[in-house]
Amino acid sequence: MKRAIWILIMLVLLLGAKPAKAADNRFIVRTTGGLPLIQGVCGLLGCNVVHGLDGSLNQLFLVTAPSSIDPTAFLAILQSQLGVVAVELDHLVGLVGGLAEASAPPAGLWNSSPVNYYGATVWAGYANQPAAGIVRVSDTQKAFNVAGAGIVADIDTGVDPNHPALRNVLLPGYDFTRNQPGGSEMQDVPPFPYSGQGQPARVNQSTAAVLDQSTAAVLDTNVQYAAFGHGTMVVGIIHLVAPHALLMPLKAFHSDGTGYVSDILRAVYYAVQNKAKVINMSFDFTTYSKELARSMNYANRAGVICVASAGNDGKDELVYPAGLTNLVMGIASTSDADTRSSFSNYGQDIVWVAAPGEAIITTYPFSTYAAGSGTSFSAPFVSGGAALLLSVRMNCNQYQASQAFAHAKLLSPDMGHGRLDLYQAVSAWRKAAGLQ
Repeated sequence: MKRAIWILIMLVLLLGAKPAKAADNRFIVRTTGGLPLIQGVCGLLGCNVVHGLDGSLNQLFLVTAPSSIDPTAFLAILQSQLGVVAVELDHLVGLVGGLAEASAPPAGLWNSSPVNYYGATVWAGYANQPAAGIVRVSDTQKAFNVAGAGIVADIDTGVDPNHPALRNVLLPGYDFTRNQPGGSEMQDVPPFPYSGQGQPARVNQSTAAVLDQSTAAVLDTNVQYAAFGHGTMVVGIIHLVAPHALLMPLKAFHSDGTGYVSDILRAVYYAVQNKAKVINMSFDFTTYSKELARSMNYANRAGVICVASAGNDGKDELVYPAGLTNLVMGIASTSDADTRSSFSNYGQDIVWVAAPGEAIITTYPFSTYAAGSGTSFSAPFVSGGAALLLSVRMNCNQYQASQAFAHAKLLSPDMGHGRLDLYQAVSAWRKAAGLQ
């Protein structure tokens, strides 16, 4: 009887639907019966099971249905099926946007003198930039003999796997946008005739990279590449802080900066099930996702430390994942003068600590370097810091890491516990671990 009622409802929906004008509707569905159950449900309702989202757990799935069917009504139908625990709409989120704007490139971006940095040859302007001194990277590494440990996963646009500063510590990762192993973002662009020579040039809203003018022009004028390089830049900051940590690039975003929540979920579960100890999430969105919260809880229960950017709208607004304050540390941006960056979001609901996020010099695709501004580049200072805590003792978890990072330089109340001080954080964790 129940089956007949829902088939009737489906017929009503289909008869009243408008012609399809867009891609299929996407639903994130949690079940108690694994793949066989959701396949049975879709056999009844006419939907399609695309793939699982939670790896070996086999409880969470991406399901699609024709765009001609009202998504809200179909969500309710899915939710009512026996064995279906929860359903939510999948949606696109973005890395691009907000108020972060590239100012004049910092002087250090011209300093390409080669220096040895923990076994890799890097630019001096990268290794010795002001932000590193502000959060006391070198002081902390030397005083406590820490250089990072464990695996740090970055959910982002991918990475340049051949960058000389990074390749010794890069793991293969995974590309969820193509459903294939490897977290390279270099497949997103055609093979530019990059000469290896260049000057700092703007390549997107918040970034100036050292590129030849023809390459820079292609990137800056094509929306398709609006976020190209973001992942390589973020990973470079993690490496600056924790040069011995292994880096796992998880590509959930396209080069235009868009990515589905479902792919972010896949990346979280992949990270946890592949032994990551830290997850960096340099993105934010305003729509609450119960499944994102579940994934963060899953990560925390596995002992994984989760870090996210607070966003670049210059507002006291609730964004996620940073808004999941019991599960994630949200990171705001400060200037080199320890003031809140004008673009940085703020407020007790999303900010745990802040870190420098203006004109940060870091790695960029094509084996070069760039300077970028945004909370995207503040968060990895903390993720790298988490890897330093793991150098002290590998059992550091989300709660312990957050308590260690709370030992920061006090700023205004809307900037959480203050500006990141790695020396204080590592010292506090050593004390908590009984080592001093």
